[in-house]
Amino acid sequence: MAIDKSRLTESDIISKFILPAIKQAGWDDMTQIRQEVKLRDGKVVVRGQAAARKKVKSADIALYHKPGLPLAVVEAKANQHEIGKGMQQALDYARLLDVPFAFASNGDGFVFHDKTNPAALETEIRLEDFPTPAQLWQKFCEWKGYTEQQLPIITQDYYDDGSGKSPRYYQLQAINKSVEAISAGQDRVLLVMATGTGKTYTAFQIIWRLWKAKSKKRILFLADRNVLVDQTKTNDFQPFGSAMTKVTKRTVDPAYEIHLALYQALTGPEEHQKAYKQVDPDFFDLIVIDECHRGSAAEDSAWREILEYFNSATQIGLTATPKETDEVSNTDYFGEPVYTYSLKEGIEDGFLAPYKVVRVDLDVDLQGWRPTKGQTDKHGEAIDDRIYNQKDFDRTLVIDERTELVAQTITSYLKRTDPMAKTIVFCNDIDHAERMRRALVNLNPDQVAKNEKYVMKITGDDELGKAQLDNFINPKKPYPVIATTSELMTTGVDAKTCKLVVLDQSIQSMTKFKQIIGRGTRIDDRYNKLWFTILDFKKDTELFADERFDGIPEKVINTDPETVNNEDSDLDDLLNDPSSEEADITADEEPGKSERDHSDRTGTQADSDTSDFDEENKVRKFHVNGVTVKAIAERVQYYDTDGKLVTESFRDYTRKTLARQFSSLDEFIKKWQSAERKQAIIEELENEGILWDVLADEVGKDLDPFDLICHVVYDQPPLTRKERAENVKKRNYFTKYSDTAQTVLNSLLEKYADAGVQEIENKNVLKVAPFTAIGRPIEIVKKGFGKPADYEQAISELEAEIYRSA
Repeated sequence: MAIDKSRLTESDIISKFILPAIKQAGWDDMTQIRQEVKLRDGKVVVRGQAAARKKVKSADIALYHKPGLPLAVVEAKANQHEIGKGMQQALDYARLLDVPFAFASNGDGFVFHDKTNPAALETEIRLEDFPTPAQLWQKFCEWKGYTEQQLPIITQDYYDDGSGKSPRYYQLQAINKSVEAISAGQDRVLLVMATGTGKTYTAFQIIWRLWKAKSKKRILFLADRNVLVDQTKTNDFQPFGSAMTKVTKRTVDPAYEIHLALYQALTGPEEHQKAYKQVDPDFFDLIVIDECHRGSAAEDSAWREILEYFNSATQIGLTATPKETDEVSNTDYFGEPVYTYSLKEGIEDGFLAPYKVVRVDLDVDLQGWRPTKGQTDKHGEAIDDRIYNQKDFDRTLVIDERTELVAQTITSYLKRTDPMAKTIVFCNDIDHAERMRRALVNLNPDQVAKNEKYVMKITGDDELGKAQLDNFINPKKPYPVIATTSELMTTGVDAKTCKLVVLDQSIQSMTKFKQIIGRGTRIDDRYNKLWFTILDFKKDTELFADERFDGIPEKVINTDPETVNNEDSDLDDLLNDPSSEEADITADEEPGKSERDHSDRTGTQADSDTSDFDEENKVRKFHVNGVTVKAIAERVQYYDTDGKLVTESFRDYTRKTLARQFSSLDEFIKKWQSAERKQAIIEELENEGILWDVLADEVGKDLDPFDLICHVVYDQPPLTRKERAENVKKRNYFTKYSDTAQTVLNSLLEKYADAGVQEIENKNVLKVAPFTAIGRPIEIVKKGFGKPADYEQAISELEAEIYRSA
C-alpha cells in the first residue's frame, strides 16, 4: 500500500524518504551523516535586568567527507510544500559551513544547488540519483583546487577527546582555511577572531592536524604574558602531553616537539639573553603568535627579531584586534587574514554576550574645574592655573570627591543588581586603581566584613593582587568580586563570568578599547552569564560609533599633498608597499619599546605608575579635595539588531520587532484568533526576544500578551485581564453548558484574570485547586463535557469569548 506523503510530517519525510536515499548512495551513517546540526546558539536580547535567547533552527542534515570536513547541507520540508522550498535555508547553512553543495527536498526528489557547476547551478534530481560521497568529494577537491600533495594534510583528523565537543562553524572555517593555505605553501597566515571566540582552541586544532600529518614537526607557540602560556598549556594544548614543554630559564630543549614560550624567555636586550639562538634558524617548522597585534606587530620591536630569525618557519598570527595604523601593520607582515570572525557576528550568532551601556556624566567632567588663584593641593604644591577637563582627571589632577562619586555609583549599581557580580574597574594608573580600591572598600563594609578580598587591586606592581587573578577569573571562586586595575587586565584575562566593566580610564586606542570590551563578551550559561554591563564615566563608549570598531580598518598611510595631487604617483603601490616607513607605536596603543624589552620575568606588562609624576606631560599630578561633584546625567543604551547602541525602552524594541513580524493590527489579530494555542504565539515572540515580564513592568502588569502587543505596537486602548473576564461573564454565554461545565469554565476564567491565557491552556490545570474538589481530570472532562475533544472545543470557545472585543 502506497504511503500518502501529504499526511506525513517533516520528520517522517526525512526518515522515510530522504535518509534512505542518502544512505542508498553510499553515505556512512556513523561518520558522514549528521542530523539536526545546530550551527548557531541564538542571539541574546537584553532589556533591563532580563535576557532571553532567540531560538535558532538547526540544519536538518549535514554531510561530511569525514568528521570536520563538511561537504553538503540537506534541508527538508513536508510534502505539501514545493520540492525546493527549503533551498534558501540550505544555502544559509552551506555558507556557514563553507561548502558548495546544498540540497532541498520534500520527499519527492531533490533540488541540487552546485556551486562547482555555474552552467547548471540548480537542477532537480530523483531520490535514487543522490550523489555518492566519492562524487561530491571529487567535485569539492576540484572546486578547491587541491593537489595530491595537499590531500594527506587536508584530510588529517581533528583531535577528538570523545566528549562530543567539536569546533563551532566559524572555528571550523578558520581551521580548514588555515590548513588549506599552509598545505598550499603559504608561509604567513593571519587569523582575526573576536575575543572570547576560542582563538587558542582553534590554534590547537590547526597545530594538531599539521603535526599529526607530519607536515610540521617542531612548533613554537609564542605569547607575551605568562598567564596566556600557562592557560594554553593547562587547557587547550593539554592533549600534546609529553611532547610539549614550556620554555623556562632561557633554555630551548630540542628533545621536545611543541614549545610554549614567552618572548621574554627567548630574548632580551643583552646578547646572552637571546635564548632563541641556541637552536638553528630552521629548527621550528611552525610558529604561532598569540595576540600578534601587540609586541610582534612593530617592525622595530625586539620581539620581531625572533620571527625574523626563524624566517623559514610557517608563521600564524592570532589576534582579535588587527593593528592597521600609519605606524604599524599586521597585514604588511602576515598578509590579509585568511579568515575573520567579528564581535558583531559572535553576538548575532549567540556565541558572545551583548552589552548594555550605562553612561554617567559628571558635572566636573563636562564643565571642567579651575583652581582659585594661588590654590595649593593636599601636598602644598601650587596648582597650575588652567581649566582641567575629563582627560586630566586622575592623570594630572586628582579630585577625591570625583573618585568617591564614581565608587558610589559602582556600589549602588551592584547593590541594585547583584553585589556578587564579577566587576573590573579600569583606572588610569596604579595610583588611581589603589584610590579606587580604597573608596570601594569603604563603601562596602558589609561585604568586606564577609571577605576582605571582596575588592582587590590587581596590577603589575602588586604581588598579592596578581596572586588573586586566577581566583577572579575562576567562576567557582566567589572572591575577589571587584578588581581595580589599569593595564594588567586589558588582555589575556579569560574572565567568563565578568558582568560589569567599569571605564574610568580615558581610552584613545581602538585596539585597547576592543581588548577591554572583550573582558565581558564571554558567555557562560552555567553561571547565568549571558550579557554584561559597561558603566562608562569617560565617554569611552563613543568609540562604538567608530566604523573601525567592528571590522578591519582601512590601512592609513603617511603622505603629503604633493604626492596625492601628483597624477604620476601611484597611491595603490604606496598602499601595498611593505617597505613604507613605520614609526614607533603610540603610547596609548602599546607599551613603549623599552618597556616591552624589559618586561618583568613573569610575562606581565608593567603598569605605568604615575603616582608622583606624569612622564608624558612632564608635570606633577595635583591632588585636591573639597570639590562638589555631581552626576548630572545617566543614559542607558542597548546593543541593537544592527550592532549599534541605541537609547530605547523595551516598548520601543517590541514595537520594532513586531512590525517586522506583522504588517498590520488586523494581521496580528487574525493570527492570534486562528491559533489553536495562544501559548504557541507567545513562545514564538519570546524567541524573537520579546521579554514579557520586562514589557509588563514598563506598560502594565495586569495586561496579558495580547493587550500588551495591541497597546504597545498598534496604540490600541488596552483591557486588563479582569476587564476581559468581566466582559465574558456579562455575555452570559455559559448557560449552554451543564452545571459542572459552567463551574469549570468560570474557574478557568478566574485563573485567566489572575495569571493570563497560559493558565487556561496548561495541561495540568485540572490537577490543582479548585478543580480537585470536583474530581480527577478525566472525571471532570467526562462529567462536564463528555469527550476530551469536547473539552478542547470548550476551551477554544472560552478563548474566543475572552478576545471577542478585538
